[in-house]
Amino acid sequence: MNLRNFKLFFLAFAVVPLIAACRNKQKEKDGFIKDNVEFAIAQTDKMLQAVGEPTGKNYPRTINNKGELVNTGMYDWTPGFFPGSLWYLYELTGDTKWKDVAEKWTESLEPLKTFTGHHDLGFMMYCSYGNADRLAPKPGYKEILIESANSLSTRFNEKTRTIKSWNYRKAWNGTTEWFYPVIIDNMMNLEMLFYASKITGDKKYYDIAVKHSDSTLKNHFREDFSAYHVVDYDTITGKVLSRATCQGFSDNSTWSRGQAWAIYGYTMVYRETKDAKYLDAAIKATELYLKNLPEDLVPLWDFNAGEAGYLPEGKSYAVKFQKKLRDASAAAIVCSALFELGEYANRPEYVDYAVKMLYSLASPAYRAASDSNIDFLLMHSVGSIPHKSEIDKPLVYADYYFLEALTRYKNLGSKK
Repeated sequence: MNLRNFKLFFLAFAVVPLIAACRNKQKEKDGFIKDNVEFAIAQTDKMLQAVGEPTGKNYPRTINNKGELVNTGMYDWTPGFFPGSLWYLYELTGDTKWKDVAEKWTESLEPLKTFTGHHDLGFMMYCSYGNADRLAPKPGYKEILIESANSLSTRFNEKTRTIKSWNYRKAWNGTTEWFYPVIIDNMMNLEMLFYASKITGDKKYYDIAVKHSDSTLKNHFREDFSAYHVVDYDTITGKVLSRATCQGFSDNSTWSRGQAWAIYGYTMVYRETKDAKYLDAAIKATELYLKNLPEDLVPLWDFNAGEAGYLPEGKSYAVKFQKKLRDASAAAIVCSALFELGEYANRPEYVDYAVKMLYSLASPAYRAASDSNIDFLLMHSVGSIPHKSEIDKPLVYADYYFLEALTRYKNLGSKK
């Protein structure tokens, strides 16, 4: 055998095991996706039977302490997630059955297009109609989303350069008043504004989204890039009046789902603007998040719960017990975001984290057993411990972002 033939033989000998390993890895991935899709189909079929036809008042949200299904009306902040999950099942399966039922549940939300009562219109309409227009556009969908963007824009204040999240309310201590509260979650609603700007060619939506992103970047983050939950503004001067929490352990702690919203939100804003400062924000928020994860990559509900120096004011709940609780919803949000962020930041380790997070969420520790969990997919999420609400329960938005992450995992590398 001459030298050239020897080299070719050696190369072939080395490549064959690599090809086999790649095939085995793809086979494992395909099996994982198939298993989770089949599980989601079975659970969601039963959920649909339980809730019946959409009435405007029966959008699945969680389970109460008696183990009963809790539905909400369309004016809650969560009704868009169930239709959105149905759209992801359609995308994952290609089965028109899911398109048909997703259309039905999405179109039941049309009255919300003129809703201006709070900031969550992006969650409500873009998770539903946004996915509908992406996967199976119909006449009227774009117009509904544009009108929804107009409704959301009415909550923008040029003085604060932010979209007002909630109307007047008191903080969890029952005494502090918030007249113009803006929460980190609000970053998620900006995607609908970017969409409206692209569809209409009107830059006003884009400008509102960018101004809100800049104000949040300036005012919601500490030096280590952990995020405050609530920032209250003075509408006369535009100055920050206070920084606090509503759902976290304390005003100076890091509520893990709030950090998740920040990671996902700034990843999305970078996608829409290509401005490097937003990519940098997403990376810094991610690094802080990853440093605080336990071994299974599903975070505690608050990174500082029970720690010295993070004492909630006037709270009576048991600190030792609450410290142990995980929030699968935060994990699902970050998992989905990291599939995107890893690509934008050229950090393959973020994608590796995303895959590991997805497998952890799909493990028996967090994915419900079949015919259990009142047909939700994931267990062990936390709504709001300070309000004694949805503690260690399934949440519809945890399922939504889990299915989105599963879809992104399935599509990983397809563009290449």
